Amino acid sequence: MTATTPQKTATPSGPDGPGGNGSRLPALTRRLRVDRRYLPVLGTFVVLALILAIGGVRYENFLSTGVLANLFINNSFLIVLAVGMTFVILTGGIDLSVGAVLALSAVSTAFLLDAGLPVAVVLPGAVLIGSIIGLLIGLMVHVFEVQPFIATLAGMFFARGLCFVIAPESIPITDEAFVALAGWDTWIGGQWRMTTSVIIALVVIAVAFYLLHYTQFGRTVYAIGGGEQSAQLMGLPVARTKVLVYVISGTCAGLGGLLFAMYSRSGYSLTGVAMELDAIAAVVIGGTLLTGGTGFVLGSVLGVLVLGLIQTIITFEGTLSSWWTKIFIGVLLLVFVVLQRVLSLRKT
Repeated sequence: MTATTPQKTATPSGPDGPGGNGSRLPALTRRLRVDRRYLPVLGTFVVLALILAIGGVRYENFLSTGVLANLFINNSFLIVLAVGMTFVILTGGIDLSVGAVLALSAVSTAFLLDAGLPVAVVLPGAVLIGSIIGLLIGLMVHVFEVQPFIATLAGMFFARGLCFVIAPESIPITDEAFVALAGWDTWIGGQWRMTTSVIIALVVIAVAFYLLHYTQFGRTVYAIGGGEQSAQLMGLPVARTKVLVYVISGTCAGLGGLLFAMYSRSGYSLTGVAMELDAIAAVVIGGTLLTGGTGFVLGSVLGVLVLGLIQTIITFEGTLSSWWTKIFIGVLLLVFVVLQRVLSLRKT
């Protein structure tokens, strides 16, 4: 009998062998794979970049620092609204009252200043109005288990009705201290204009980002959106958090009304009609799921900038009706809702 010795199979050392680049491809692919949660936000960023590119090619001075700075100045109050709305939608709720609360805050600011109250009293009072309405809505949603749609709809009618009781007509703001505060600005690098409203909006974004991503409160907000019963079983403060998100939304609406009063230098009862829909659209276009649990504050800010750029392009075009803004927003909203649905189906 002849013993046979097993022959060793030669291992290729070329590009597809263990020592080559072929084995690195799966690891590189895994490293480059984007988390599914970030896909809607990346989509928003791509849309924003496309709008900037199209506007820059089609219109002269579209990409100038003045136009981009005005984009933030003209939408600072909507950015604040969208930030507050993000907290609510992340828990799976909705807030239809923010447009009316914004109007109530602006009208109250104009009315109180016209009555002779000092700015130091009026400013926090206008924000506090939104916080109180948000607290009442939060208690209705949690304690009395009223659906968020109905609770915030009631808050919308309540705030809008108060606007007309306080000021049936527009009230101009002539208080010197308020006008000076609203008109303050500074220039960064001699080209980028920063106003009081923009600085306040940036501070709100920073605080909201910290709350959502670096505190237990933020983790609880995401947990409630992912599954309220699971969050309760984990021992998280679900009740307190559900109330607080509506307080935050109301506070942001009150602050947004203050910023709008700075922007328009007046208080008018019909201010902010349907602005809650713009805020919701910005949050959804920014990648926050309407079912809750997934979304980012910075995505909502990108959503507001997309809406603002659409309006800017229509203004530059000059021949299009302003209603085309709503048409484009509707198309974008539908696209992002479908994208969210596809991603949720792939997840399951």
